[in-house]
Amino acid sequence: MFIPDKERLAILEQILNEFRGVNSAAQRRRFKAALLRLGSVLTFELSRFLGIYNPPARKHELLHGEGWDIVTTREPVVTESGDKHSLGRFTLRATPKDLVI
Repeated sequence: MFIPDKERLAILEQILNEFRGVNSAAQRRRFKAALLRLGSVLTFELSRFLGIYNPPARKHELLHGEGWDIVTTREPVVTESGDKHSLGRFTLRATPKDLVI
């Protein structure tokens, strides 16, 4: 079953508390902070722990609007329900020259 370890959960909680808000700009800030602090993040973590309910849309905005280099891979994960899902893992390859969170 997929449950992030305690250290990872603490980082996600810190990011959520640090970058409050429901608009797309606040969600992008949480997404960027997660990539910078963790290196990669699952769609499940983004939606469940960071309140980002459309991670692919936020990734698109970061790629095409802000110049972040993020690659998506698929990863089989067993969730709390016991079901196996193929989740996206977003991995940071490079940040834009003028980094803004």
